[in-house]
Amino acid sequence: QIMLVDYTDIKNLKTTTIESAKFLHDGGWDASGRYFMVAANASNKVAAVDTKTGKLAALVDTAKIPHPGRGANFVHPQFGPVWSTGHLGDAVVSLISTPSDDAKFSKYKANNWKVVQELKMPGAGNL
Repeated sequence: QIMLVDYTDIKNLKTTTIESAKFLHDGGWDASGRYFMVAANASNKVAAVDTKTGKLAALVDTAKIPHPGRGANFVHPQFGPVWSTGHLGDAVVSLISTPSDDAKFSKYKANNWKVVQELKMPGAGNL
């Protein structure tokens, strides 16, 4: 489970519990700052939490044991905005397409919340 905490009123905290995949580990923000991406590394998934709506936006299947640290965001020339994660014990970096409110990225919408590319690395690991 993921617990989202609204600290707007520090004396009256509001929490939202979101169902997710098992064994959440670490993660970071997408480029928009709206979605928090967190690895469920023993489930081989990345959970995307929409912090605006307080709901799970997606649960993305990845290669085994995603381990992103905070991940990395960039604009891919073929797939638009992506968030990336390396994997423990697997020589790959997965690129996950992320949504954007910027109209220039609207043509990539069909790819959102999918692994759009896996970059092969010279060796396994990601620490």
